[in-house]
Amino acid sequence: MTTGRARRASPAAPAYLLLTVTALLWAGNAVTSRWAPGHVSPQVITTLRWAVACLVLMPFAARRLAAAWPLLRPHWLRILLMGGLGYTAFNCLFYAAGVHTGAINLALFQGAIPVLVIVLNRVAYRVPVTPGQVLGVALTLVGAGLAATHGDLSVLTTLAFNRGDVLVFGACLLYAGYTIFLPTRPKVPALVFFAAMAVAAFVTSLPPLAVEWATGHAVWPNREGWLMVAFVGLGPSLLAQLFFMRGVEIIGPNRAGLFVNLVPIFGAILAVLLVGEPFGATEGVALALVLAGIACAERLKPAPAAKATPEAAYSQTRTRRM
Repeated sequence: MTTGRARRASPAAPAYLLLTVTALLWAGNAVTSRWAPGHVSPQVITTLRWAVACLVLMPFAARRLAAAWPLLRPHWLRILLMGGLGYTAFNCLFYAAGVHTGAINLALFQGAIPVLVIVLNRVAYRVPVTPGQVLGVALTLVGAGLAATHGDLSVLTTLAFNRGDVLVFGACLLYAGYTIFLPTRPKVPALVFFAAMAVAAFVTSLPPLAVEWATGHAVWPNREGWLMVAFVGLGPSLLAQLFFMRGVEIIGPNRAGLFVNLVPIFGAILAVLLVGEPFGATEGVALALVLAGIACAERLKPAPAAKATPEAAYSQTRTRRM
């Protein structure tokens, strides 16, 4: 029996590694957004990161993308909106938030995305929510509030939130909205769809870049800035997405989604080690609350139907079956 279990578990080992690296790369993006001011401006790095991702991706995906274009063309507006909101607007707000708030807070808010998905699914699609998930949402919101106020509860009475905290919450809300629409995507291979989304993200990043340039706020990368562009273009924008797709293919979306919970952990560690930010009792309690809330929301889900496919089971916590 032990040997049989080991044999059944061993094929999942590569997925665990890929998904852990994915969470580490996403956490690194939070730290980069804190480092970027002074080295490269938010809109410039947003455009350049997707330019890098597209340049690296297209030699492998261009032919498949062209072949699948008849299936993608009827959905071009949806792809443009999903790429514009889920990738471009998310990154624009995320990097702009890095000017005003710390990398720990950026990672904490990003870790709340799975819970925001549950809330939006409930509002938009009436997806059932268990008491355990309600508890998870409550804990995560308390943790996010603690992080946003930096432990100063008087901020709640005056609504004097840090501008960066508001921006990053808006970014996470946009990404959660993008996530619940993913199951409605055209029926094409994941790599092809991601390539189309990357192109959409690059195209929709150009107008905000033009505004930033026209207003005199654009900062072209210096040497450190180019290193950041290379990292976010190859890491969070490209490798993390491909690793996540492969991890989902190996162990399924339900189990793979749990690895998002590692983002705030890695983000806090990287912020302390690389940026030198303080990690006090307030940050520790906020991190614990966010992680506890995500754990409740993810682990205490409605049981899938006996004959449901993995995709249908996953859709119970993401969106209705389309």
